[in-house]
Amino acid sequence: MLSALYYLFLVALCTVFMLLSAVALVVCWPFDRARRVVHELSRILVRIFFFIPPFWRQRVIGREYVDKHKSYVIVLNHNTVVDIPALYCIPLNFRWVSKREIFRVPFFGQFLVLHGDICIDRGRAVEAKEQMVRKGCEWIGRGASVAVFPEGTRSKDGEIHRFKTGAFALAKEAGVGILPVVLDGTGALIKKNFLFNWRNRITVRVLPPVEADRVAAAELHELTQQVHDDMAAALREVKIER
Repeated sequence: MLSALYYLFLVALCTVFMLLSAVALVVCWPFDRARRVVHELSRILVRIFFFIPPFWRQRVIGREYVDKHKSYVIVLNHNTVVDIPALYCIPLNFRWVSKREIFRVPFFGQFLVLHGDICIDRGRAVEAKEQMVRKGCEWIGRGASVAVFPEGTRSKDGEIHRFKTGAFALAKEAGVGILPVVLDGTGALIKKNFLFNWRNRITVRVLPPVEADRVAAAELHELTQQVHDDMAAALREVKIER
């Protein structure tokens, strides 16, 4: 019953913030091409989502590695839809790369459009990579970062699996650094019966960024594998510290 009530509350809350975001996009468009205002509204929405349940906890490690004045390609592991709001604790203005099916989901789809997120067709791998690099460079050129799940799909066992190279090709093309982020606990917030776990804790660990000069100098597949290995090791450490 409590979960059902919270879902209804979230529907109402998302509706309000969707309208606010639409107004903000129109009003601020002439001087806010990076959609910072829309992004900040999403951050406020996420804060409310995590703040209301009294026993939900969020722990952020490594926030000092984030330079608010830089753009990054943010790479993070993917377990569940909760990974998306969890990343908003990072103080950066970013755009998501998301499969086109998500754009058709009520509320999520509308928010992605308002937010300016990058839509790709995973069924066409080459075109999807080209679209991500092209659109990603456009947003980075406006001062935003781009967030990517390099595994390309959700992990079914909570471990970090093989990375695709698209996010790393984008960083090379755009001339920016890579910011690895490891998430733990997001998969346990919503149970298999869609009820909320009211005593959940999420850990967000930010790793030291791979700076732009290192990205430019590294071979693509070696860079991809090194970031994968660093994130997998960090996730093991986070799990030990639970």
